[in-house]
Amino acid sequence: MVIKVYTSGISGNKEVKKRQQRIMMILDSKNIKYVAIDITEPGKEAEKQFMQDNAKAADSKHPLPPQIFNGDQYCGDYLGFDLANENDELEVFLKLPIPTSPAPAPPVINGREVILFYFLKIKKLKYFVQFF
Repeated sequence: MVIKVYTSGISGNKEVKKRQQRIMMILDSKNIKYVAIDITEPGKEAEKQFMQDNAKAADSKHPLPPQIFNGDQYCGDYLGFDLANENDELEVFLKLPIPTSPAPAPPVINGREVILFYFLKIKKLKYFVQFF
């Protein structure tokens, strides 16, 4: 399935434009393939109708761009996308298969395994090293 981002190329609302750009910037940075569909272009009436029929409206009568789909499955709007991105759950939000990667090998110093414990405290990153 392909991710579809429904957008509006002629929106006078700067917030809508920023949200559309942010979605596409994040998808590009994560190498997630997508198709941007500008529902305001001539000949895109069917795509606009599909988006309005299948997306959920948050604050208005009709759902407004940007709206995100995986194929024909509705994923959500900008707020859901942004929340999923912040919580590192974008693959789940986009209904993508979650990649399985092997566990990284622990770091080794002088032939000994090292376990690092990181603690974030008042904007300072402190770490503790334990040798085994």
